[in-house]
Amino acid sequence: MRKNKQSALITKVLFPVLALAGGIEAVFRLYPPFGANISKKDLNGFKKRFSYIKDNRFIYPKEWELKGMNKNRKVSNNKLVPDKKLPASVPDFSTVENGNYKFTWFGHSSVLIQSDGMNVFVDPVLTDRFFPLQFLGPKRFSELPVSISDIPRIDVVLITHDHHDHLEPRTICALDEKVDKYVVPLGVEKHLIKWGIDRDKIESLAWWETASFRNTEFTCTPARHFSGRRLTDQKKTEYCSWVIKTENHQFFDSGDGSVGRHFEMIHKRFGNFNLAFMECGQYNEKWHYSHMYPEESVHMAAKINAEFTVPIHWGSFVLSEHAWDDPIRRFVKESDRIGLSILTPGICESVWGKK
Repeated sequence: MRKNKQSALITKVLFPVLALAGGIEAVFRLYPPFGANISKKDLNGFKKRFSYIKDNRFIYPKEWELKGMNKNRKVSNNKLVPDKKLPASVPDFSTVENGNYKFTWFGHSSVLIQSDGMNVFVDPVLTDRFFPLQFLGPKRFSELPVSISDIPRIDVVLITHDHHDHLEPRTICALDEKVDKYVVPLGVEKHLIKWGIDRDKIESLAWWETASFRNTEFTCTPARHFSGRRLTDQKKTEYCSWVIKTENHQFFDSGDGSVGRHFEMIHKRFGNFNLAFMECGQYNEKWHYSHMYPEESVHMAAKINAEFTVPIHWGSFVLSEHAWDDPIRRFVKESDRIGLSILTPGICESVWGKK
C-alpha cells in the first residue's frame, strides 16, 4: 500500500516537472533568438573537418591544456555595476587610408577594425541587453552613442562563438543590409540561416582553416572555451579565436577562453601582430578554465607578441561575481609589471594606428 502511495506521489510530482521541462525546451527550440538545432548529421559533417569532437561535442585537446593561477586575486572593492552610467565617446568611422589602421571598441567584445580598405566587425552586440528575452538579463553599463544607422558598410562580420553576449540576433539582423560577408566557426552558420541571413553570404571554418575575402585573410584559430545558446546544446558548435591579415597589418582576437598552448602555437604559425584583443573579464573560480584571470590574459598576450594589446570582454555587462572594474585594474597592473604594451580605450573611442 505504501509503495502504491509513493508511486502515485512520484507520478503526481514527476510528470508535471517533466512536462514543464519539455515545454521550456520546446520554447527554446522554437523561439528563433535561441538559435538553430545542431543535428547528429551536422556533427558528423563537422568531424570531417575538425579533429576534436568527442561524444558529439567540440572539445579542447587535453595535450594543449595549461594550469592557470591558483588563486583569484581580486583588487577592487567596487560593486558589480557602476554607481552611474559609464561614459561613451562618439566614434570616428571615417575611411582609413595610407596603410594606417583604426579600431573602435563598443564595450565587452564588440570591436570594429578598419584597415587597408576593409571594415571588420568582431562579435557585434549593440543592444542594451543581449538575452533573447529582452526584459531579462544584464543591462549595459553605458548608453551607446551610435545606432545601427551610424555603422559604416561592413565587409566582414566575424563571430567567435555562439554565446548570447557574442552573437545577438537583433544586432545581426539589423546590420545585415550593411554586411557583405559573415565568417564564423563551424555550426554558427545554422543560427544565422535560421535568422534569415543569406546562406551565400556565410562561410564557416574549422580551426586552422582560412577564408580570403577581397584583400584580407581570416584564419579560424583555437580557443579553450565552450558554446551553446541553451542548456541542451552545449558544445554543439565550434568556438574559436581569429587571425586577421590585411595587406599591411595583422590582428588577433582571442574570443573567450582560458590559458592554453594554442596561444604559442598561433604565434609560431603567424608571427607577430600589430594588435591583439584579449579577453580579461567575466572570470570566476567555478569556470576558471573557460575564462582567464586578467593576469593570465596578460601572459597569454605576451605569447602572441603584439605591438599593442587591448583588453576586452569587460566594462559592459555583469556576467560574473567580480567588481565591474576589477578586470581592467588587474590587467593594467600586471601589464606594467611585465612590460606589456597595452591600449585601454574608452567605450566607443576610436584609436588610430600606423603602418
